Amino acid sequence: MKSLNPRFIFLLSLTVVRSSFGFYLPGLAPVSFCEKEDAKECQKDIQLFVNRLDSVESVLPYEYDAFDFCKDTDERRPSENLGQVLFGERIETSPYKQNDDIRWASRWDYILVSMPRTNIQWFSIMNSLVIILFLSGMVAMIMLRTLHKDIARYNQMDQEEAQEESGWKQVHGDVFRPPRMGMLLSVFLGQGTQVFIMTFITLFLACLGFLSPANRGALMTCAVVLWVLLGTPAGYVSARLYKTFGGENWKTNVFLTAFLCPGIVFVDFFLMNLILWVEGSSAAVPFGTLVAILALWFGISVPLTFVGAYFGFKKPGIEPPVRTNQIPRQIPPQTFFTKLVPGIIMGGILPFGCIFIQLFFILNSIWSHQMYYMFGFLFLVFIILVITCSEATVLLCYFHLCAEDYHWWWRSFLTSGFTAVYLFVYAVHYFFSKLQIIGAASTILYFGYTLIMVLIFFIFTGTIGFFACFLFVNKIYSLLKVD
Repeated sequence: MKSLNPRFIFLLSLTVVRSSFGFYLPGLAPVSFCEKEDAKECQKDIQLFVNRLDSVESVLPYEYDAFDFCKDTDERRPSENLGQVLFGERIETSPYKQNDDIRWASRWDYILVSMPRTNIQWFSIMNSLVIILFLSGMVAMIMLRTLHKDIARYNQMDQEEAQEESGWKQVHGDVFRPPRMGMLLSVFLGQGTQVFIMTFITLFLACLGFLSPANRGALMTCAVVLWVLLGTPAGYVSARLYKTFGGENWKTNVFLTAFLCPGIVFVDFFLMNLILWVEGSSAAVPFGTLVAILALWFGISVPLTFVGAYFGFKKPGIEPPVRTNQIPRQIPPQTFFTKLVPGIIMGGILPFGCIFIQLFFILNSIWSHQMYYMFGFLFLVFIILVITCSEATVLLCYFHLCAEDYHWWWRSFLTSGFTAVYLFVYAVHYFFSKLQIIGAASTILYFGYTLIMVLIFFIFTGTIGFFACFLFVNKIYSLLKVD
């Protein structure tokens, strides 16, 4: 094979470098204007558009034409993307003219002046990092000191002495016993995997600038499209774990994975949309858009879920590192802090403490009509949340195993998933303390959409805690020498 000409390589590299200088992220490319219009280089007239009208006393937005304002004689409506339609944005032309070519670099200043300062965001990050350092220190102490000594001691004991000992080794024959309601747990984990990947990719693209506020509706559109395309990992994870639990009713598992959580979200969303229709709000999603969403769900997401489940069931179940006894071991009496409910309640406090400040800005952007643009902070908080959920759940799981309580499957999911309950409590506090909403329709809409957020956040955080504990438990019991 002939080697490439060095001159050709040099010219090719110059072409690539030159083309890179003309690259703009979607939604960020400037438009040039000038006094005398040039069809090739610049435009003369700046077209201003109007959007929906919001109120601090209602979550019901209305179209600009619903009120007696000046209207454009030549009304034209640009086509909105899916995200804009779902958020109730209705873009129309206006009769107003722009007199001031505002510089491109300062085009967002009039909006950002009213936004919260970034020093609060840095305080939130520092607060979260302190929590992570505390948890990391606790987990490191367990892993490097306590757990290491436990494994060394257990492996040196003979069988007769080990029976008299207490600790997490004593439940090795029951720790991988299939959980109750394994079908439901596997379905939640499949859906949680789908939401986790969707959230990670969406926030990562937003950090790169692909989903900037200038490109309205792009964030929601990206999230919906990713969720539709990620049906395969949802079906695979759900099927593989269900097979690991010893389940055999695979048809029900696939059906619930494809329809349970999405069905609950869609029914809630449809009921809220009925209220918006009755109230004549611009946020009401048109019937055609609902049909399009159903087509994406049934035509793409559901088949991809079945494909993922097919490959998941073809794989063998995940083999545990130790054998499971035929007769379940009796769990000794537990202290107050190692019981189910207190442990779950304590487990959700630390993850919520890492996100509650960022949550305030997110709720402001949704209900107080403020522009959210700090995706770098949001992505960092997302990483912190994943680490905190994992460490807090592993820490509590170790304490429960030391107390010889081997029911860790659901406990690990609920421990970090309980963060969603704190999210709901905070949303209630935000409604009564920060908003000025009046009217039954607005109240129902607020709590209806909040329930959707809480459900998605529940399966998202629960999945993080489960897989962290799953890896932890498999690792520590694989290091034991068990006869």
